Amino acid sequence: MPIPEDVTGDEIDKDVRQELQSLPKGLAEDVAKNLVMVARLIDEDPEGAYGYSKVALRLASRVAAVREAAGFAAYANQKYSEALAEFRAARRMTGNVDLWPMMADCERGLGRPEKALDMAGAPDVHKLDKAGQVEMRLVAAGARRDMGQLDAAIVTLQSPELASSSVQPWTARLRYAYADALLAADRTGEAREWFAKAVEADRDGSTDASDRLAELDGVEFVDALVEDEDDDQVEDEDESGDEAEGLSEETSDEIEVEDDVDVEDDADVEDKADAEDDAKKD
Repeated sequence: MPIPEDVTGDEIDKDVRQELQSLPKGLAEDVAKNLVMVARLIDEDPEGAYGYSKVALRLASRVAAVREAAGFAAYANQKYSEALAEFRAARRMTGNVDLWPMMADCERGLGRPEKALDMAGAPDVHKLDKAGQVEMRLVAAGARRDMGQLDAAIVTLQSPELASSSVQPWTARLRYAYADALLAADRTGEAREWFAKAVEADRDGSTDASDRLAELDGVEFVDALVEDEDDDQVEDEDESGDEAEGLSEETSDEIEVEDDVDVEDDADVEDKADAEDDAKKD
C-alpha cells in the first residue's frame, strides 16, 4: 500500500522504535511507516488502517508492537476474533497485562459476556494501572448489560473514580456509561444529571454527551446550512414573483397603448366620412 511522502517512520513512539531495532534497518523503516499509517487512519478510516496493519504484520509478525497494532486495527473493524488472537500473541511476547480489558471486550464482541465477566474477576486485573482498571470496569458493566442485568451494570460503575470530582482521561467515558445505564433503567432524572457531568469532563469531545443531554432537554438543533438554503429559495421565489408582476404590468401598458391607437384610428375614419358627406351636399 502507498505511503505518503510526509511519513518517515520517525513519528512512532520511542518504545516501538526500540522494538524495531531487532530488524534490519531498511525493514524496520518500512514497518515503522506502516505502523504510523495505522495510527493515523484508525479513527477516520479503520479499513485503511487495517490494510496497513496487515502489511506490517506480513513484514514483522514477531514484533509485539506489530501484533498489538494489528489487534487494534482488527478491533476497529469489528473483527473481534482476529483482534483477540493478535492481543493474545502480543501478551505472550511481552507478558504485559495492559491489553487485558481489550481482550475481555473482544469476548463481548464475540457474544460471550460471561467470559468477559470471568476476565474482570481474574488476578490480572489487579496488575492494571488505574486507567486499565477503569477500562475493565466499563467492559464488565457492558457485559452485565449484554446479559440484561441493568441494575448490576449500574452498581458495577459505582466506584471512587466515578464519585471523584477530579477530571482524568477516563472520567467522561465513565460518567457517560453510568448516565446511559441509568437512562436504560428509566432513571431519567439521574441520567440527565450524569450526562451533564460527562459534558463537563469531556474536553476533547470523545463522547456525544452534549447531544444526549440536549435530547433529554427537548432541544432540537437546526442545520444552519439547510436553513440558509431554504431562505435563498424563498428569496428566489419572491424575485420570480416580482419579475412576473413587472412583466404583467408592462404587458398591460402595451395593451393600453394599442387600444389608444385603435381609438385614434377609428376617429380618423369617422372624420373622413363626415368630410365626404359635406362635399356631396355642396
